[in-house]
Amino acid sequence: MKEDSLKDKVVIVTGATSGIGESCARVFGEAGARVAITGRNQEKLDATKEKLAAEGLNVLTILADASVIADNQRMAETVLSEYGKIDILINNAGISMRALFENLDFEVFHKVMETNFWGTVYATKFCLPSIIENKGTVIGISSINGFRGTPARTAYTASKFAMNGFFESLRTEVMKKGVHVLVACPGFTASNIRKNALTAHGSLQGESPRDESKMMSSEEVAEEILNATLKRKRDLTLTTQGKLLKFLNKWMPGRLDHIVYNQLKKEKDSPFH
Repeated sequence: MKEDSLKDKVVIVTGATSGIGESCARVFGEAGARVAITGRNQEKLDATKEKLAAEGLNVLTILADASVIADNQRMAETVLSEYGKIDILINNAGISMRALFENLDFEVFHKVMETNFWGTVYATKFCLPSIIENKGTVIGISSINGFRGTPARTAYTASKFAMNGFFESLRTEVMKKGVHVLVACPGFTASNIRKNALTAHGSLQGESPRDESKMMSSEEVAEEILNATLKRKRDLTLTTQGKLLKFLNKWMPGRLDHIVYNQLKKEKDSPFH
């Protein structure tokens, strides 16, 4: 990737105070883009801004909750006021959950859908006019769960399936307008999303039940997303495990039911006994 390949481009990254979002802000900024990041916590936003500034990157921070329509509208208006345009929107804001559906509170299901799916819809709606004008890019940070459901992840899976369907329809609507739509499915990534996953009643899970030392880093994921953006790819599926899951789900879905069941059963504190 050549330096300054995104010079003068304006990029918004939602939910960018940690993990893949923060790494995307860094990687796209290093490629020459002017970057705006959002988050729900002002202290974390400030800390991320300071961290990136220490690396020579200046980002615009916007306190915004992805699940709130007005926050998304204000986000787009702030970036347009500051930079005059929007070229790339990275819909990264998201939360996870881990609980069997029979035990899951409706409030948790709603919260996951409102952030992961509706947050994506809201942000895309308000940013799309400028993106169309600039023949830019809309990116959805989805998941392998957007293609294959896994137990104890019903709400998360539903939100990602919905996101994938939304972008598939949108891509066809705007493909003759020069707009690029990328759906990135990182697979298992070492990030905070599992630590911040919601339990059946809405409390934070805390420690991840998976060994994250062997997972792809968020920085590696961000680099792949940047390269896919520059090449205007349609889809991006990362990790060998992610690609294998998509393949098996297409050709051996019944067999995969048993594989994913047994995988969850082996996890620490598994709901399957």
